[in-house]
Amino acid sequence: MARPYILCVDDERDVTDLLRFLLARAGCDTAAAATGRAALDALRARRPDLVLLDLMLPDLDGLGVCEILRRTPSTADIPVVMLTAWTSDEARAHGRVLGALDHLAKPFSPRELVNRLPRWLGKTAAPA
Repeated sequence: MARPYILCVDDERDVTDLLRFLLARAGCDTAAAATGRAALDALRARRPDLVLLDLMLPDLDGLGVCEILRRTPSTADIPVVMLTAWTSDEARAHGRVLGALDHLAKPFSPRELVNRLPRWLGKTAAPA
């Protein structure tokens, strides 16, 4: 069976470095993008099994990236998990409306992230 491929999108390099380390130890292949536009380019280059997506990005925010993914037939079913410091109920609800599968608040527990992986990888996108 192929190793899961996960795209980590965050403008903080220490966060993407940590995510890539944890995910590699969990048996996943990863790529990182620091902006929304770079994330869209990475998605066109290789389809991931999961996207871990920060909401606060310097160009196109995570909500915009998620909306584009859901409107594009070739990416509409890719599971997206919002990984962000935005912890309000409103941010969670907005992410769900746009089709995010789950929401993990920063700072996150590495153990919680790894424990949720099988569930996230076994799902398709949340219905928008």
